[in-house]
Amino acid sequence: MIVLNIQKIMEILPHRYPFLLVDRIEELEEGKKVNGFKNVTVNEPFFQGHFPGHPIMPGVLIVEAMAQVGGAYVSVIDGIKDDKVTYFVGIDKARFRKPVLPGDVLRMELELLSKRRGIYQFAGKAYVGSTLVAEAELKATFADK
Repeated sequence: MIVLNIQKIMEILPHRYPFLLVDRIEELEEGKKVNGFKNVTVNEPFFQGHFPGHPIMPGVLIVEAMAQVGGAYVSVIDGIKDDKVTYFVGIDKARFRKPVLPGDVLRMELELLSKRRGIYQFAGKAYVGSTLVAEAELKATFADK
């Protein structure tokens, strides 16, 4: 089992504060799945406006966090190099079930559904504890920078 800490994640992903939305990767299994974690704190910049007095993590950022976990998976398993950039090519079946709040630990589980002609498709689910908070099917590809 491969485990990636934040330093290794920052070597793999180009994202930086305030847009790096994954803190740890675990259970990275070739051809199967990957789990990632985001510690959601009240200090996240998006809480200033979403929403004052009632902070909720935006659903699109939960989907982005899942995509970053998938990007880390592909970078490690398929050896994608630094001269490539990840592009979303599709988001399907997105559902937001429960709010994600400051203090939550967001656990993202992605399963590789397919890899065809350079397009990777994942089924992603995000949990807080054992509660499903969001899910989506994500498609991405890699292109030269």
